[in-house]
Amino acid sequence: MVLRLYRLSHWLWSLKVPILPRIISTAIRIVFSAVVPPSATIGRGVVLGYGGLGIVIHARAVVGNRVLISPNVTIGGRSGKHDVPVIGDDVLIGAGAKILGPVKVGAGARIGANAVVLHDVPDGATAVGVPATLVVPSGDKQ
Repeated sequence: MVLRLYRLSHWLWSLKVPILPRIISTAIRIVFSAVVPPSATIGRGVVLGYGGLGIVIHARAVVGNRVLISPNVTIGGRSGKHDVPVIGDDVLIGAGAKILGPVKVGAGARIGANAVVLHDVPDGATAVGVPATLVVPSGDKQ
Protein backbone atom coordinates (compact mmCIF):
# COMPACT_ATOMS: atom_id res chain seq x y z
CA MET A 1 0.00 0.00 0.00
CA VAL A 2 2.87 2.38 0.81
CA LEU A 3 4.39 1.93 -2.63
CA ARG A 4 1.04 2.40 -4.37
CA LEU A 5 0.55 5.69 -2.56
CA TYR A 6 4.17 6.64 -3.28
CA ARG A 7 3.71 5.93 -7.00
CA LEU A 8 0.60 8.11 -7.07
CA SER A 9 2.38 10.96 -5.27
CA HIS A 10 5.47 10.56 -7.50
CA TRP A 11 3.30 10.69 -10.62
CA LEU A 12 1.56 13.84 -9.36
CA TRP A 13 4.94 15.34 -8.38
CA SER A 14 6.31 14.65 -11.88
CA LEU A 15 3.29 16.47 -13.32
CA LYS A 16 4.18 19.41 -11.02
CA VAL A 17 0.90 19.25 -9.08
CA PRO A 18 1.63 21.59 -6.16
CA ILE A 19 0.12 20.32 -2.88
CA LEU A 20 -1.42 16.87 -3.32
CA PRO A 21 1.89 14.89 -3.47
CA ARG A 22 2.93 16.34 -0.09
CA ILE A 23 -0.47 15.51 1.41
CA ILE A 24 -0.13 11.89 0.25
CA SER A 25 3.45 11.75 1.58
CA THR A 26 2.29 13.06 4.94
CA ALA A 27 -0.50 10.47 5.03
CA ILE A 28 2.08 7.73 4.38
CA ARG A 29 4.14 9.06 7.27
CA ILE A 30 1.22 9.19 9.70
CA VAL A 31 -0.47 5.90 8.79
CA PHE A 32 2.54 3.68 7.99
CA SER A 33 5.37 5.37 9.96
CA ALA A 34 7.38 5.53 6.76
CA VAL A 35 9.02 8.53 5.08
CA VAL A 36 8.85 8.04 1.32
CA PRO A 37 8.89 11.45 -0.38
CA PRO A 38 7.41 11.86 -3.86
CA SER A 39 10.72 13.10 -5.28
CA ALA A 40 12.59 9.86 -4.46
CA THR A 41 13.14 7.46 -7.35
CA ILE A 42 12.03 3.90 -6.56
CA GLY A 43 12.17 1.14 -9.18
CA ARG A 44 9.74 -1.65 -10.01
CA GLY A 45 9.33 -4.77 -7.89
CA VAL A 46 10.59 -3.11 -4.70
CA VAL A 47 9.31 -4.74 -1.51
CA LEU A 48 9.04 -2.83 1.76
CA GLY A 49 9.06 -5.28 4.65
CA TYR A 50 6.11 -5.17 7.05
CA GLY A 51 4.35 -2.59 4.93
CA GLY A 52 7.21 -0.11 5.12
CA LEU A 53 7.25 0.17 8.92
CA GLY A 54 9.89 2.68 10.00
CA ILE A 55 11.52 3.05 6.58
CA VAL A 56 13.07 6.43 5.78
CA ILE A 57 14.16 7.27 2.23
CA HIS A 58 15.88 10.54 1.34
CA ALA A 59 14.10 12.81 -1.15
CA ARG A 60 16.89 12.48 -3.74
CA ALA A 61 17.71 8.80 -3.18
CA VAL A 62 17.55 6.30 -6.05
CA VAL A 63 16.42 2.73 -5.39
CA GLY A 64 16.74 0.18 -8.20
CA ASN A 65 14.42 -2.62 -9.28
CA ARG A 66 13.55 -5.70 -7.20
CA VAL A 67 15.07 -4.38 -3.98
CA LEU A 68 13.96 -5.83 -0.64
CA ILE A 69 13.99 -3.18 2.09
CA SER A 70 13.36 -4.56 5.57
CA PRO A 71 11.74 -2.56 8.41
CA ASN A 72 13.50 0.38 10.09
CA VAL A 73 15.93 0.99 7.22
CA THR A 74 17.27 4.50 6.60
CA ILE A 75 18.51 5.49 3.15
CA GLY A 76 19.64 9.05 3.68
CA GLY A 77 22.19 11.81 3.57
CA ARG A 78 25.10 12.75 5.79
CA SER A 79 26.02 16.09 7.26
CA GLY A 80 28.41 17.97 5.00
CA LYS A 81 27.73 15.71 2.00
CA HIS A 82 25.31 16.73 -0.73
CA ASP A 83 24.96 13.39 -2.52
CA VAL A 84 22.71 10.60 -1.29
CA PRO A 85 22.67 6.81 -1.75
CA VAL A 86 22.06 5.04 -5.04
CA ILE A 87 20.88 1.46 -4.59
CA GLY A 88 21.34 -0.95 -7.50
CA ASP A 89 19.00 -3.68 -8.72
CA ASP A 90 18.33 -6.93 -6.81
CA VAL A 91 19.71 -5.65 -3.48
CA LEU A 92 18.66 -7.04 -0.09
CA ILE A 93 18.79 -4.59 2.83
CA GLY A 94 18.47 -6.11 6.30
CA ALA A 95 16.36 -4.75 9.14
CA GLY A 96 17.64 -1.62 10.83
CA ALA A 97 20.38 -0.96 8.27
CA LYS A 98 21.50 2.60 7.60
CA ILE A 99 22.89 3.60 4.20
CA LEU A 100 24.17 7.14 4.53
CA GLY A 101 25.81 9.72 2.28
CA PRO A 102 27.21 9.49 -1.25
CA VAL A 103 27.15 5.68 -1.34
CA LYS A 104 26.57 3.37 -4.30
CA VAL A 105 25.31 -0.11 -3.48
CA GLY A 106 25.97 -2.39 -6.45
CA ALA A 107 23.58 -4.81 -8.10
CA GLY A 108 22.93 -8.02 -6.17
CA ALA A 109 24.61 -6.74 -3.00
CA ARG A 110 23.41 -7.61 0.48
CA ILE A 111 23.43 -5.32 3.48
CA GLY A 112 23.26 -7.05 6.87
CA ALA A 113 20.82 -6.18 9.63
CA ASN A 114 21.80 -3.04 11.57
CA ALA A 115 24.81 -2.37 9.30
CA VAL A 116 25.85 1.26 8.86
CA VAL A 117 27.05 1.67 5.28
CA LEU A 118 29.26 4.73 4.73
CA HIS A 119 31.26 3.54 1.69
CA ASP A 120 30.43 1.98 -1.68
CA VAL A 121 29.46 -1.69 -1.80
CA PRO A 122 30.46 -3.48 -5.03
CA ASP A 123 28.14 -5.67 -7.10
CA GLY A 124 27.30 -8.95 -5.37
CA ALA A 125 29.14 -8.09 -2.14
CA THR A 126 27.87 -8.45 1.42
CA ALA A 127 28.37 -5.64 3.94
CA VAL A 128 27.89 -6.11 7.69
CA GLY A 129 28.78 -4.30 10.90
CA VAL A 130 29.14 -0.80 12.29
CA PRO A 131 30.66 0.73 10.25
CA ALA A 132 29.95 -1.78 7.51
CA THR A 133 32.79 -3.86 6.13
CA LEU A 134 32.71 -6.31 3.25
CA VAL A 135 32.74 -9.99 4.08
CA VAL A 136 33.86 -12.84 1.89
CA PRO A 137 31.94 -16.11 2.24
CA SER A 138 34.07 -18.98 3.54
CA GLY A 139 35.09 -21.13 0.61
CA ASP A 140 35.84 -18.16 -1.67
CA LYS A 141 39.54 -17.74 -2.30
CA GLN A 142 39.69 -14.04 -3.04
